[in-house]
Amino acid sequence: MLTEKISENNFIRTLGNFFSEIANVAKFIVRFFKEIFTAPFEFREIIKQSYLIGYRSLPLVAITGFIMGLVLTVQSRPTLAEFGAQSWLPAMVGVSIVREIGPVITALICAGKIGSGISAELASMKVTEQIDAMEASGANAFKYIVFTRIVSTALMVPLLVIFSDFIALLGSYAGVNIYDDINFRFFFSQVFQKLNFTDVIPAVIKTIFFGFAIGLIGTYKGYNSTSGTEGVAKAANSSVVISSLLVFIIDMIAVQVTSLLR
Repeated sequence: MLTEKISENNFIRTLGNFFSEIANVAKFIVRFFKEIFTAPFEFREIIKQSYLIGYRSLPLVAITGFIMGLVLTVQSRPTLAEFGAQSWLPAMVGVSIVREIGPVITALICAGKIGSGISAELASMKVTEQIDAMEASGANAFKYIVFTRIVSTALMVPLLVIFSDFIALLGSYAGVNIYDDINFRFFFSQVFQKLNFTDVIPAVIKTIFFGFAIGLIGTYKGYNSTSGTEGVAKAANSSVVISSLLVFIIDMIAVQVTSLLR
């Protein structure tokens, strides 16, 4: 009986903590949207953070995209070859990358690199009381630190996904030419012949939500970090896990919505 009572109390406590966290995140989101209409708008900081988030992520995104396109092409070719459909390889890989694989894989890479970086940076500022000092001096720390990073992430992740898709197609072209000799122009004409706006536009739109979720969770975990220096590692770790999960949830919703609209 005592063990059952303890287990029940632990469950109730965990459930209460969960709903409390949801409520805090909701307040965080509401505060973010209020700041959209409140001056100052910190355009310089948004540009600075966009540069840091976007430019510094290019090498990792490029390498990942190239390998993704190359591996997908090499792995898909034997299956298509069984049916004599190798000519469909550029179109199949192109549609797969643009619609689904490119946005999701790139968003997960961004969740690992950008999300963890933001949360660790803000958690360090929290531990060293830099955020408290800004608020004590009368500055809007939330606007300068949180708002700008969320906006920058929501702007940069779609651009990184587009860049990654292009590099992935180059990797696919390299993969095709391992076994065959296909002209560069012919390869991309095959790819774009099968792509249309119903493939590209929804894929780009959902990446905006990916970026927003990554920036939101990263800033939330860092801004509300506790437990001193130990909290920095906890904030970075939980940011990656939660934002990666949100990427899959948003993608699932986007697929359902897109399928209904077609």
